[in-house]
Amino acid sequence: MSAVEAISDEKSSRKRVLVIAYYFPPMGLAGVQRTLKFVKYLPERGWEPIVLTIAPTGYFAQDFSLLEEAESLGIRIVRTGSIDPTRAFTRGKQSPVVVKMPREPIRKVLNRLSQVFFIPDNKIGWKHAALRSARKIIAAEKIDLIFATAPPYTDFLIGAKLKQATGLPLVIDYRDAWLDNPYHFYVTPFHRWIHSHLERHVLRSADKVVAINRRIKELLLRRYRFLRYEDVVIIPQGYDPADFQFQEPPVAQASRMRFTYAGTFYEDRSPRYFLLALKNVLDRRPEIRPRIEACFIGHFRAENLKLVRTLGLTDVVTVLGYKSHKETVQCLVASDVLWLIIGKGRGKDMMSTGKLFEYIGARKPILGCVPNGVARSTILESGAGFVTDPYDVKGVEHAILQLYGLWEKGELPVPRKEFTERYRRDLLTAELARIFEFLT
Repeated sequence: MSAVEAISDEKSSRKRVLVIAYYFPPMGLAGVQRTLKFVKYLPERGWEPIVLTIAPTGYFAQDFSLLEEAESLGIRIVRTGSIDPTRAFTRGKQSPVVVKMPREPIRKVLNRLSQVFFIPDNKIGWKHAALRSARKIIAAEKIDLIFATAPPYTDFLIGAKLKQATGLPLVIDYRDAWLDNPYHFYVTPFHRWIHSHLERHVLRSADKVVAINRRIKELLLRRYRFLRYEDVVIIPQGYDPADFQFQEPPVAQASRMRFTYAGTFYEDRSPRYFLLALKNVLDRRPEIRPRIEACFIGHFRAENLKLVRTLGLTDVVTVLGYKSHKETVQCLVASDVLWLIIGKGRGKDMMSTGKLFEYIGARKPILGCVPNGVARSTILESGAGFVTDPYDVKGVEHAILQLYGLWEKGELPVPRKEFTERYRRDLLTAELARIFEFLT
């Protein structure tokens, strides 16, 4: 048997899963990572994914390196049109468009208005086209299972409708909570009831529910009593070890201790409290000013740049702007301490943001300005974590000085290997594949 015939035979022996994912490369930001890495590693576990997603559209970030990764692996991607607000940015254009992120007050108003008029989200205009394409795929291919990942929760509605029409097993993946999402805005009790009704319908349709953490699982089991404990499986966020294998590993700047934040600031996630703490530290210890740096990767709005200037921190703050995932990982590895913030309030205890697990993959100390909950527990469990309350400027000052002292002595801690290994994307995908096998 030739090599080509062997590969063809191996592919034909695989089962096929239809993956419903509105967010997929070339879209960037954290929302696409989990799905991309699942479909990357599923073929190794005997599953051939076919991804159903949207045609090129306007978005806050485009990462073509992630698209190249999917295409280089031979992942089959079926794209459809969508009638949703993002299409306004690509009218008459055949390629994706990078949309400038508005000022935070404007973004919040637009977000709230969107939630008033679009249920479950402003991607509902994709549902009709996605169902039409999905039915064609199912008719033409021997699909064994449907996998829908959300947000957007429109993906779940598509999966439930296909389950009803075909009887195929349905697995849904909660990358964030739905009804209890802290960033959801319910203008009336009726709006909340509709979301609850839709979520209940989807959960009754699903054969298995995947959630990124125990807190989301507990909320689902408490609210929807028809769910059994074994109906909801936890597969956490993770990192891809292959992303951290460089031909020439980046080297941190020995002359300056580098704190790095990767991601976007929005809602109650703000650099204000860290920057205030850093200013206070440098006012108290001016001699360390040439020895410390705060680096920001991602969209950094004009109002945040203004804050940097107002605090007199332009000489110690570096804004790199949006970087591809590959470039971002290199920056993380070249840093000394990685920090993140999650605000306080309803539902924030259940947030385990994807960037935290990229930080874990970089095997660096983590400074978490986070509330009690999943993220704090994970950071502390790493063995190299330092935590404060989100808005505790004094606490952040103390942590910066503590970390600086350890850096100066060459004693910064590293997350334990046995801890980091449990979040490898390839191993997490193996858990997902076992669920698929059980249902087929």
